[in-house]
Amino acid sequence: MDTKTLSRGRTRALAECALMAAVIALCAWISIPAAVPFTLQTFGIFAAVAILGGKRGSAAVAVYLLMGMVGLPVFAGFKGGIGVLLGATGGYILGFLGSALTVWGMERLLGRRGWVLALSMVLGLVVCYAFGTAWFLAVYTRTSGPMSLSAALGLCVLPFVLPDAIKIALALLVGRRVGQALERRAG
Repeated sequence: MDTKTLSRGRTRALAECALMAAVIALCAWISIPAAVPFTLQTFGIFAAVAILGGKRGSAAVAVYLLMGMVGLPVFAGFKGGIGVLLGATGGYILGFLGSALTVWGMERLLGRRGWVLALSMVLGLVVCYAFGTAWFLAVYTRTSGPMSLSAALGLCVLPFVLPDAIKIALALLVGRRVGQALERRAG
């Protein structure tokens, strides 16, 4: 492979990561306000790994997080900045990277078959919920007083399980369709 082709491939990979980071931001803006807002971010995260694969999908999630950290309004409610991530629900946003990395890790171990992708997305969601809930409890306890784990799960996880399962199913469908279209275009 010549350097020009290699350079084009890298440029395309960077552009795809940037595009998916923007898609995740757009998904964050589609929101129903609540203590933990209902957004399409989870769909964006899982669509990124379904379309780009674990490695580049994780890179897209990292770019999204960096955009938010520097203050771009890419999080739910058109918010951005470190303060959002340090808040009570910031652990769920940071947990998105754990979700993507879980998909990437399972992809490396078991390959990129459909059932592996579906299972890794579910496990990635569990990672996000676990990290986000632990973060929520720590911040909430420090700022507002004690809260039980069951109360935190009832507020921050249980209302989201079914919608997030639907988002995973949609991301799998979209990922397969977009992947097929990209293969036809490349081939």
